[in-house]
Amino acid sequence: MTYLVTGGAGFIGANFVKYLLKKHADIQLIVLDDLTYAGNLGTIKDDLKDSRCVFVKGNITDPTVVQAIFDQYPIDFVVNFAAESHVDRSIENPQVFLETNILGTQNLLETAKRNWTTGKDENGYPTYKKGVKYLQVSTDEVYGSLGETGYFTETTPLDPRSPYSASKTGADLIVKAYGETYKMPINITRCSNNYGPYHFPEKLIPLIIKNILEGKSLPVYGDGTNVRDWLYVEDHCKAIDTVLLTGRIGEVYNVGGHNEKKNIDIVKLTISTMKRLFDEQPAYKKALKKSGDDLSWLSENLIIYVKDRLGHDQRYAIDPEKITDELGWYPETKFEDGIVKTIRWYLENQDWVEEVTSGDYQKYYEAMYGNR
Repeated sequence: MTYLVTGGAGFIGANFVKYLLKKHADIQLIVLDDLTYAGNLGTIKDDLKDSRCVFVKGNITDPTVVQAIFDQYPIDFVVNFAAESHVDRSIENPQVFLETNILGTQNLLETAKRNWTTGKDENGYPTYKKGVKYLQVSTDEVYGSLGETGYFTETTPLDPRSPYSASKTGADLIVKAYGETYKMPINITRCSNNYGPYHFPEKLIPLIIKNILEGKSLPVYGDGTNVRDWLYVEDHCKAIDTVLLTGRIGEVYNVGGHNEKKNIDIVKLTISTMKRLFDEQPAYKKALKKSGDDLSWLSENLIIYVKDRLGHDQRYAIDPEKITDELGWYPETKFEDGIVKTIRWYLENQDWVEEVTSGDYQKYYEAMYGNR
């Protein structure tokens, strides 16, 4: 099988690339990424040493780039991770989110439809090559905000509250439209907050880890009571692979972690976990920018409360019953275990963090591909 994985140098996309290469032997991966602020080719540099994995630099909004991939490779699956994905950035510059997330998605869909179409059925609908499928990786933010109780299901009305979530909602709807109008083989997955290795440091958990290592304060929006459901990234990758191979055509599947946490509790748990790991394995202290064995400063006193984000949704919580009942997937990683694995990874991979935060990760592409 040949996969086109867009946004494959980003956080979830890169983890998905690694997951597929480890899980399946007889595959070909074409990774398309424009290497913007969240795309780090260094994240998958070892994967690109595998002959099964090829990288193409380009934007999903560019018809020429996408068509060239279909011309060169017999694409069976398109998995679209490519998106502008940071809520704060969408508040500052909404237009780029609409261009990438909606128009880019439509370009991928149109190119896939054109290249997969084999003819028309008796009703005039397109027919497609056997086994092909387009999967849109979406977010629980398309559902809006919940109160203190209840869960998002696949039938929850879409109610986006930010430019980012509105653009993702628009993308979901155009995917559904291609499925209904052209009978195109599509699926949509909507996940809760991911965490784990290779998470870009402007996101909550890696930002807290980074600030602790630098001895900086830990900013928390509002009063910190906003609730998110957390999903370990490898569990998410397994869910996407499961939907691709066994999901019913045209269906939406929610992917949640059963790990609801208040933001403030995430911050406090990260503080206590890092302090414990430093005590248990003193070698980890090498990652600290502050020298000395006195860690009395590493406490909840580092927390500062900052002005709340505009349109900040209060609570997200996903019910993944459908994907569990139909496809047998379930989240395997408890948050208390996943956060330890995540922190250990960051402590042991400070070179990657330094590359990302300094911008040096862009140099890897220039070194590898700049003269081609």
